[in-house]
Amino acid sequence: MQYRNAFPIIYTSDLELAARFYRDALGFAETFRFPIDGDPEFVSFSLDGSGGIALAGPGTPLHGLPITPGARGFELCVYTDDVDAAVADLRGRGYYVLLEPVDQPWGERMAYVADPDGNPVMICAELDAGREAQ
Repeated sequence: MQYRNAFPIIYTSDLELAARFYRDALGFAETFRFPIDGDPEFVSFSLDGSGGIALAGPGTPLHGLPITPGARGFELCVYTDDVDAAVADLRGRGYYVLLEPVDQPWGERMAYVADPDGNPVMICAELDAGREAQ
């Protein structure tokens, strides 16, 4: 048996608001929506043709277990070319910055913003080869 196409599902209290964050602010492309017409209950996205995520709105999931959107049991990492510019853009769109951009000793520059449900989203980039972490 072989598994394929794994992706996280983010439960959200406002699917349209969360979709705008992931689609419009971070550049994810919508790949599936259910139902097709009207208010969606589930939307999936991909980023740059690679792996993706899905958003599920309020309600009772098929497994019947309770869901608490924004419980911070989830964190997403998104790579970019310019962390500082990305954070400035997200701040300008009204998203809350949890951690300003900072160089890390393992060779990445990273920052954190919160999605509309308060889930932390790490924005990071590899440092230039000749640049040392501060």
